[in-house]
Amino acid sequence: MILIVDDNQNNIYSLKKLLESKDFQVDTANSGEEALGKALKNNYALIILDVQMPGMDGFEVAENFAGYSKTKEIPIIFLSAVNTEKKFITRGYNSGGKDYVTKPIDPEILMLKVKTFYNMQENSLAMKKTQQSLELEVKGRREAQVSMKSEIDHFQLMLEALPQIAFTLNEDGIVNFVNKKWFEYSSSDQEFPETHSDDLNIDEEFQRCKKKGKALELEVRIKNIDSGEYRYHLLRMSPVYQNKKLKNWVGTFTDIEDQKKVEKEKDEFLSIASHELKTPLTSIKAYMQLLDRKLKLNTENTEAVFVTKALDQIEKLNMLITDLLDVSKIENGKLKINKKPNDLEKLIHNTIDTILQTHENQNVKIERHIGKINQLISFDDIRIEQVLINFLTNAIKYSPENNQVIVTTFVDDDEVKVSVTDFGIGIPDFKQDAVFRKFYRVEESSVQFQGMGIGLYICSEIIKQHHGTIGLSSKLEEGSTFYFTLPLN
Repeated sequence: MILIVDDNQNNIYSLKKLLESKDFQVDTANSGEEALGKALKNNYALIILDVQMPGMDGFEVAENFAGYSKTKEIPIIFLSAVNTEKKFITRGYNSGGKDYVTKPIDPEILMLKVKTFYNMQENSLAMKKTQQSLELEVKGRREAQVSMKSEIDHFQLMLEALPQIAFTLNEDGIVNFVNKKWFEYSSSDQEFPETHSDDLNIDEEFQRCKKKGKALELEVRIKNIDSGEYRYHLLRMSPVYQNKKLKNWVGTFTDIEDQKKVEKEKDEFLSIASHELKTPLTSIKAYMQLLDRKLKLNTENTEAVFVTKALDQIEKLNMLITDLLDVSKIENGKLKINKKPNDLEKLIHNTIDTILQTHENQNVKIERHIGKINQLISFDDIRIEQVLINFLTNAIKYSPENNQVIVTTFVDDDEVKVSVTDFGIGIPDFKQDAVFRKFYRVEESSVQFQGMGIGLYICSEIIKQHHGTIGLSSKLEEGSTFYFTLPLN
């Protein structure tokens, strides 16, 4: 808006009409005092100010405008018919005017000046607003940086206070923070602690998890720099996401050496007990088989039925001892995996046939779904068959009201996924993560179904040693799907 200041109404009228014809908004004042009051209340882009006015003349009005922060930047064009001498023009510029126009006025020249100063003021105001906005943004960012630094400092202080080794990595997997505990096991803040030669390599395992964006959990022995002793630690590395984008990783090494010693003593006991039981059990089984053959020679002997049942129980006990021995091998790092190129499709087919032919329930139906696997894959056929048998027997065992089981496979560029689906009792959501733990049993099924809870634990260790993944999805009273993956390369 433009403010016209003149004590002559005729001058105001003619000038106002001229400006409004060019689409400018116009306001007027009849005196310097009125002009000053309006300028302090309203926002003007330009002031056209007459020099000769009663009371305050134009120069005094301009000097008053210069004394207020709101009005000092408004451009002023002086108009004068009398004061045309150089000294008056100079005073006009000194009092804050941007231009000095003498009467009679050339309308075209005046309009050019008005447009120029009006646009300059509009641009100046726009630049000021932009600058204020930038200043606010810069201030906000500085405050955010201060707040973020405070949070980071607080987070790092918390990590320093932890009894575990704590560290963070950036989105590229490069270590960018370690606490003091780290340097008890590593001399460099960029290198992971040295692991035992028999344990998995931390860098390799992390790269596998990083590729999939999944957390890493690993038990490793790392070397203490001062003592040279290798101590068992539980390594956990978890990805941190922000707006579904990987931001960084947070990791800890928790010392579990004492816990592993207790477990080792327990596992040694199980191993010794299992071996000691195996020898007499083998003899008992051999004598019972001889007795079974002798009794069956005489068809009149009804005792043969009892011997057959006894042999069934001996076989169950034998399988239990075998599982305990596998657990012992796993804990002692002696569970050997002999990988070689094998036909997984053929193994699945043969395993299904074995289950169907040997299972006492002849109504069981095992269906094979989705595409077949047409390439050889490197795996231990005996151990993968053990996993499949466990999945299939569990699917039948925990589906007493429904005998249908579905085996599904899916192949992509990196891995093959094998799933076994049943329509049985299901597993509660909050207990699904625990089913692969050693000796864990779901309470709801432990009374109705026998077992020690080590089968799935053995399966998970077999798949881990194949660098695959194992998991499940389940709904109560609807069934469960257990799956494992094997890498193609």
